[in-house]
Amino acid sequence: MTTLILGAGGQLGRALQRQFPDAVALDRKALDVTDPAAVRDYRWGDVDVVLNAAAWTAVDAAEDPANLDAVRAANVDAVGYLARAVRTCGATLVHVSSEYVFDGAHEGPHPEDWPANPLSVYGQSKADGDVQAGYVTKHYLVRTTWVVGEGGNFVRTMAGLADRGVSPTVVDDQIGRPTFTEDLAAGIAHLLRTQAPFGTYNLTNSGEPASWADVAAAVFEARGRSASDVGRTSTAEYFADKPQAATRPLNSVLDLTKITAAGFRPRDWRTALTEYLATL
Repeated sequence: MTTLILGAGGQLGRALQRQFPDAVALDRKALDVTDPAAVRDYRWGDVDVVLNAAAWTAVDAAEDPANLDAVRAANVDAVGYLARAVRTCGATLVHVSSEYVFDGAHEGPHPEDWPANPLSVYGQSKADGDVQAGYVTKHYLVRTTWVVGEGGNFVRTMAGLADRGVSPTVVDDQIGRPTFTEDLAAGIAHLLRTQAPFGTYNLTNSGEPASWADVAAAVFEARGRSASDVGRTSTAEYFADKPQAATRPLNSVLDLTKITAAGFRPRDWRTALTEYLATL
């Protein structure tokens, strides 16, 4: 089985390389998935699984009208090109999505079939990309949240602030669970290895949902600082002077019943956080 990792240079792409050490790993220089000719002409004949971790992820920058074409090219058009190629060669497509496809108004954890109602350009692009991925019969659409891995991310930023003696102010009304890329990659591998039924799966770390401020406080405590060193504010107050910021869903919690029933039990996010911080 030949596995192809796209977006190999990103946080998830690096974790996927560790989970699939024999895979062919391609970054954008090796295969620009926004180029229809490049995708069409790639050697698809021996590819059995495509892991698509390539995406535009700069949520706020996506709101700039000057970036709209690039956002759509990466998150919508590219998925369509890949879907056509994968259908032709008969491979399985694993496409990674986001809770930003939801408006966050749901009171409980979002099940996989909750209707999309994105609040931002980025969210709309991910929702439209999901539709493209769904045209592949053999597909896994893996929806995740608050990704933490190798490279720049919220947890790494908070750890740096804690170590430097800085006391940040963090929003406390956006609720979700961090997803550590090692767990995300392991969950994807589980779906493929066990030949789970195709379709959409929510995949985040488990544990009690928390706000971004709660996550920051946990990081500070792990670094020897007090949780009270993290100031708290609302999303509305935090972004009041940032008119170009994307609107965030306040509820980012995803229901993990389906992935758990498929036999994969992700770690509690606090356990994963402790192990991750030990690597910094």
